[in-house]
Amino acid sequence: MKLNKFLALLFIANLSFGQYQTTAKLKKVTQNGFHEIIVSPEVRSFSKQDLSDIRLFDSKGNEVPYFIQTAKNVSSNTFEEYTIVSKTVLPKKSTSVIIAIPSNKSHNQLSLFIANSDVEKKYSISGSDDQKEWFGISNSQMLYELSSTSETSVVKTISYPLTTYRYLKIDFDDQKTLPVNILKAGNFNSQIQKSISLEVTPKKSSITENTVNKETQIHVLFDAPQVINQISFEISKPTYYNRKAILYKKVKREKKRKPVESEEEIVSFELNSNIKNSFTIGEIFEKEFFIKIENHDNQPLSISKIKFEQKLISIIANLNSDETYILKTGNNNLTAPEYDIANFKSKIASILPQTHLYDIEHSQTVKEQIQNKSFWQQSWFMWLCIVLGGITILFFTASLIKDLKTKN
Repeated sequence: MKLNKFLALLFIANLSFGQYQTTAKLKKVTQNGFHEIIVSPEVRSFSKQDLSDIRLFDSKGNEVPYFIQTAKNVSSNTFEEYTIVSKTVLPKKSTSVIIAIPSNKSHNQLSLFIANSDVEKKYSISGSDDQKEWFGISNSQMLYELSSTSETSVVKTISYPLTTYRYLKIDFDDQKTLPVNILKAGNFNSQIQKSISLEVTPKKSSITENTVNKETQIHVLFDAPQVINQISFEISKPTYYNRKAILYKKVKREKKRKPVESEEEIVSFELNSNIKNSFTIGEIFEKEFFIKIENHDNQPLSISKIKFEQKLISIIANLNSDETYILKTGNNNLTAPEYDIANFKSKIASILPQTHLYDIEHSQTVKEQIQNKSFWQQSWFMWLCIVLGGITILFFTASLIKDLKTKN
């Protein structure tokens, strides 16, 4: 009987330490297929920093495979087509193509879509603002490899000295070969879309001036540990400044058996009136930290706002429109799952329909830990549990041995 009680006690203790501390419902999707689930800062703050304890379940409790995706800068190319004003062919001599360039636009290259042709073409370029008087820009250039095995046309980008002419004329030499067919002309514009960040709002943020050390002290406190990837400062005064800023946390260490508090630097950066003062930092995961700005003999900076952001993290999973899902996290005993889907990321579209988490709930024990630094967080309590656990095991072991001897 005593042994059974002991095993039951161990089972209950293990169960209490292996539970998920945070749950969130998933907004229903309108179509079947892969979706992007945005992980909010609140969910991340109660997960392990590497998010290895996140699990997604359907209404029957089955685990739904997923992989984690981090937002990155995305580059895209768009083609801006220009008007071909005229094409003039002089048989066995030349072909002249006049192209209108958008006004107020400097340019030094042009992309031509050319119908497949097994020839090489010599060409020259001239420019004009009125199509009456033409001026030389580039002479005796060559076009090669004008055929494609997979498409009916090729794209050739020609370069020339930077100019602002409203019209370009390309003269192709047709003395030895037949004319080439210019289908369209224009330019490719590259655009970079920056990765999306989510703003994280502190529970408390205060600024004080330390006149003795000639420093500005900023204290930042969140409800729970938060991932921070970027910090931005809005500074209104003075007009010109250049100050070193240090982000640090306070840590307690034992020195000669006495607790001593010290500052541990996390990252440093320079606030300067010539830059935007937005800093991407190595990922930090802290509930509380401090920033000190070295003013030296200058007046303190007038800081209008400090903005904290974290990179957008999402979960990619195959969802059904007629199913409900729940996300669970906050179990420190879990390691990263191994799903087959992680091997097929390249097969899944990069742009997917999005869905969000709502009705986020944290267990009472977690809430209590956040609201107060209770005795559960103290190191002495952990050692007390270890000692009591050892005494309990010894007690039941001795009792079991005594019972066995009595039976014999």
